[in-house]
Amino acid sequence: MKLDVHVHPGSRSASIGGNYDGALVVRVRARAVDGAATKEVLDVVADAFNVRSAAVHLVRGATSRRKVLVIDGEDEKLERQLFLLLGPAIK
Repeated sequence: MKLDVHVHPGSRSASIGGNYDGALVVRVRARAVDGAATKEVLDVVADAFNVRSAAVHLVRGATSRRKVLVIDGEDEKLERQLFLLLGPAIK
C-alpha cells in the first residue's frame, strides 16, 4: 500500500493520526537531523499498522516533511487500519 505522510518532527511524543492536506499526520520526537526523524517515522508507521519495521519503505521525501511510504502487507488489512487512523471523512 502506498501512503502519503506529513511529518511533525520534534513533537512531545510519537503518535500517528489525523489528516493534513490529504496526508496521514505522523508526529515524532526526533529532530530532522541526519535522518533521525525519517527513521522514527518508519518505526512509528510500522507500529501503527502492526507490521515489521522492514515492511515500511521510504519512496520519496527523505529530507521533506511530506513523504511517500510503501507498506508491504495485506492491502485490505492495511486500508482498514488507515481508515481508523484517518477517520471516516477521508477516503
